[in-house]
Amino acid sequence: MPLTRKRILITGGAGFLGSHLCERLLAEGNDILCVDNYFTGRKDNIAHLLGNKNFEALRHDVTFPLYVEVDEIYNLACPASPVHYQFDPVQTTKTSVIGAINMLGLAKRIGAKILQSSTSEVYGDPTVHPQPEDYRGNVNPFGPRACYDEGKRCAETLFFDYRRQHKTRIKIARIFNTYGPRMHPNDGRVVSNFIVQALRNKDIALYGDGSQTRAFCYVDDLVDGLIRLMATGDDVTGPVNIGNPHEIPVRALAERIVALTHSASRLVHRPLPQDDPMQRCPDITLARTMLGWEPAVALDDGLRRTIAYFDDLLRAA
Repeated sequence: MPLTRKRILITGGAGFLGSHLCERLLAEGNDILCVDNYFTGRKDNIAHLLGNKNFEALRHDVTFPLYVEVDEIYNLACPASPVHYQFDPVQTTKTSVIGAINMLGLAKRIGAKILQSSTSEVYGDPTVHPQPEDYRGNVNPFGPRACYDEGKRCAETLFFDYRRQHKTRIKIARIFNTYGPRMHPNDGRVVSNFIVQALRNKDIALYGDGSQTRAFCYVDDLVDGLIRLMATGDDVTGPVNIGNPHEIPVRALAERIVALTHSASRLVHRPLPQDDPMQRCPDITLARTMLGWEPAVALDDGLRRTIAYFDDLLRAA
């Protein structure tokens, strides 16, 4: 048990990333308040935590104010896959912007430290590769992905303005592609799509020719990066890229998953969605120097763990 137990609020706490963060911080001896409206979060993700006396779950939408007393806030609330954030784009923007205002207002009132889960999507379809934090991005402000991209960019603006105007203690993490157990099977993200299709021996859909690159970070590594960023002094605000700097073509990822699942799936091609970035890879120099952080889980190891999770999930369905 830590010498001083912290009271920690995690919005989006029943989601893929949030549930792993709840689990890790709870294991470290903290009191956790998990807040989620269950739009994309799932009760199953946190069911194993409900019996812990230091864990509390609250159904709440961050677009409405929340009045609680905590020491730290991790603001993870927002649908993060195109399938989900494009389902209701206005609500997605409201979650990013109004949610940020409400959580920053809470942090200001109670003097809490607050971390924003921003995203690599703030870089858009980048013209700089790999992407450092000082790159300002190439984002379409009115395309189908803008509700998420611009919502997260506006949230970063709000965080820095609260720091300048109200001295709020902020942290901003720009999260790159993350994967692992508890991903939503229908979230449309490339790792979950490929694994589910491969386990079902269905055609694996590649958008475009599959040459676009991504860099995949296992969820345990990502959570470690967030916690390290939150633990830094008030002079460290970010943004800090948290992701894996080793990129791989999407086609090569599909081939690797087929091999690991011993699947009979074929690779088929579909049209490339609008504004889908061709390259996405973080420069993690800041994370290495400021946080002493870099990914530790190899891609094949992480994929095996994720495949095992989805295999169990599909067998139980």
